[in-house]
Amino acid sequence: MSTPIQQLFDLTGRTALVTGGSRGLGLQMAEALGEAGAKIMLSSRKAAELEEAAADLQAKGIDTRWIAADASDPAQVHKVVDETLQRLGQIDILVNNAGATWGAPMEDYPLEAWDKVMNLNIRSVFLFSQAAGKASMIPRRYGRIINVASIAGLSGSTDVEFIAYGTSKGAVVNFTRTLAGEWGAYGITVNALAPGFFPSKMTRGTLATVGVDKLAAAAPLRRIGDDDDLKGATLLFASAAGKHITGQILAVDGGVSAVHGAA
Repeated sequence: MSTPIQQLFDLTGRTALVTGGSRGLGLQMAEALGEAGAKIMLSSRKAAELEEAAADLQAKGIDTRWIAADASDPAQVHKVVDETLQRLGQIDILVNNAGATWGAPMEDYPLEAWDKVMNLNIRSVFLFSQAAGKASMIPRRYGRIINVASIAGLSGSTDVEFIAYGTSKGAVVNFTRTLAGEWGAYGITVNALAPGFFPSKMTRGTLATVGVDKLAAAAPLRRIGDDDDLKGATLLFASAAGKHITGQILAVDGGVSAVHGAA
């Protein structure tokens, strides 16, 4: 017997931990999960931004908590997971969104910048997935992991100098596929979203340098992303509607990757 579509997308009773959740894409994804009924734990480095984001979500009727932490530090990652379990009881949904970028030409790229980007963009995905998986998802034989990759992980660029960012997001893509294979037996789905250009603090420099009009013109839909464009895809991967989807990379980019050679 089939399930009503509204029930498939309902997250009432579920809990979600969203890293990098204080602004931008992470906050948009947290809002989508909360609007569908999930209780939310936000985490990022800056307490002030987290407090403001949590207040915004709470004002919309979303049950929200927060904890500040460096997502690339194993001890702090375990603290976030432990506190989430103490306060919410379980972790049903993990959104690995914490990330950073650094623009410089390859020949002059600082090693310090390389390490910072790689540690936050892929090491944190490994750390949070491992910690949440062992502590909550594997024992309960249930979990939804959503990694935030990027179309920068699907192809290179002649306009943007992002050697570490592109490399790290490519790693997120194959981490997603590999973990989906390992943890499918536990009832855990692992998928990734690959956003194109959205207005955010991270993309501010690129948007200013390349120009919104040029970036929009490169997309078949002739636009960049907005404050709603990740919500539907996030909810699909997080809910029962996506229970038979795992190991997939979904580009949310206005069609850019479809016409510019990204696989």
